[in-house]
Amino acid sequence: MKIQQRAYDIAALEGLQAQGLPPLMARLLAARGVTSADWSLQDMPHLLKPEALTGAAEMARQLADAIAQQQRILIIGDYDADGATATSVAMRGLRMMGAEVDFLVPNRFEYGYGLTPEIVALAATRQPQVLLTVDNGIASIDGVAAAKALGLRVLITDHHLPAEQTPAADCIVNPNQRGCGFPSKHLAGVGVMFYVLIALRAELKQRGQLAEDQVHLGRLLDLVALGTVADLVRLDANNRILVRQGLKRIRQGQACPGIQAILKLAGRDPQQVSAQDLGFYVGPRLNAAGRLDDMTIGIRCLLAETPQEAMQYAQQLHRLNAERKQIEAEMQFDAMADLNQDFRPEQYTISVFQPDWHQGVIGILASRIKERFHRPVIVFADAGDGLIKGSGRSIAGLHLRDALDLVTKQQPDLIVKFGGHAMAAGLSVRAEDFARFQQAFEQVVQSLISAEVLQEMLETDGGLAPNEMSLQTAELLTQHVWGQGFPQPVFYDHFDVLSQKLLAEKHLKLRLQKHNQQFDAIYFQHAEPLPEQVALAYSLQVNEYNGHRSVQLQVVHAVV
Repeated sequence: MKIQQRAYDIAALEGLQAQGLPPLMARLLAARGVTSADWSLQDMPHLLKPEALTGAAEMARQLADAIAQQQRILIIGDYDADGATATSVAMRGLRMMGAEVDFLVPNRFEYGYGLTPEIVALAATRQPQVLLTVDNGIASIDGVAAAKALGLRVLITDHHLPAEQTPAADCIVNPNQRGCGFPSKHLAGVGVMFYVLIALRAELKQRGQLAEDQVHLGRLLDLVALGTVADLVRLDANNRILVRQGLKRIRQGQACPGIQAILKLAGRDPQQVSAQDLGFYVGPRLNAAGRLDDMTIGIRCLLAETPQEAMQYAQQLHRLNAERKQIEAEMQFDAMADLNQDFRPEQYTISVFQPDWHQGVIGILASRIKERFHRPVIVFADAGDGLIKGSGRSIAGLHLRDALDLVTKQQPDLIVKFGGHAMAAGLSVRAEDFARFQQAFEQVVQSLISAEVLQEMLETDGGLAPNEMSLQTAELLTQHVWGQGFPQPVFYDHFDVLSQKLLAEKHLKLRLQKHNQQFDAIYFQHAEPLPEQVALAYSLQVNEYNGHRSVQLQVVHAVV
């Protein structure tokens, strides 16, 4: 692994310092492209306006008509955390504005992803007049056609990249659709739905159907923050406002009962919650429902009105997440055993398949393999009917969906269907074509990236001065929003290792010294002892034990 310090713009650094920020925060923010003007725009009034989001005003008009005519609206959700939060935001927001609304989320093992003709047939049994998709639909050409044939109005909210052909829906809101001038292309599905609700509220006020202060959409920001972080979309300036304001509500005790219950079971303090807590503790428990069972459990948890009801669903999510961890560990053991024997350093990609792997966990396994080998990875599981379903994760420098699109252009009969983002994608191929896909994917990726891209790079924010290695600094960092595209600070320094011991046979507990200061540190998933002097890449954490708070270093990488 190559270690490299992040560069920053000197003018931005000086501007931030002139604004009164301490040198360390100014350096961290300048290295992430923040200017002094950006830094002051953190509150909701500075959120991008929905007027620039193509289709938002038209969808607001159609939803307002549906509400006025008391038409039944059925939300078609998705089975991941973004889809669950988007469904919950749509349910809560539309109910606030007087809609008759319910939801249906496809079971991934029975129906697969999106608005398929099969889901339309199931939805029709609920007798809706309007289908509203959240976090899906932009690729549902056949499903939309089936719904229109039944006389249903179809409204699509999505954020995934569209193909050449888009569905013939009554209205589409997607910042990534062609011709949309919305400045932020990184809204999660839940963010898109939140914007539609903003536009709908404005439409209803204009019609005189809502009083000025009758609907407070800010109450939904805890859900918007959770879905945005959990979906790993880029935290651009607009998304950081959404996440920051959602975290603020959670810290003030204003989160929905479902989020509060999940945080409690995860052992996280709501008053100190961070974006990392949403990503590493809340999101995985919510996702466990869609991976192993039915995301309806997760959505019911987020829609629960009382702490007691929320806790019942949260406990189910907690148990499913523990089961998911066990399944993942077994799959990871099998995959690594094979790859440690078969992986060749000169290969650009990794595609693996075992028929007994669990469909709901292949995405996590792909992430683990990517972390270990720093290659684009696709993991397949048996999907029945002669098909295998793959979940892929990419590395910086390779747009995974574009790579799959190129495979399809070169061999049109190979991939049955696919979709996704730059960093994650899903696809289906025939089981008999797995070896052919391995070869085709390898050849396409070799044509798209150089060997240098395969060398793992760890960017750090350099060293810390003695006065900066403090609990105060750690607490300051936890108050800010870090995540995809706006990475959590990682520092790099040399330390003396005073003591080390193994925890749970796989983590190192360390006592370190630098500048005559001593620190506790933890190195997760690392069992090998460190030498007496070592260079470490690390993040600053707040460790709380028996009411006492102290700074702790979480080691990311050791250069021995």
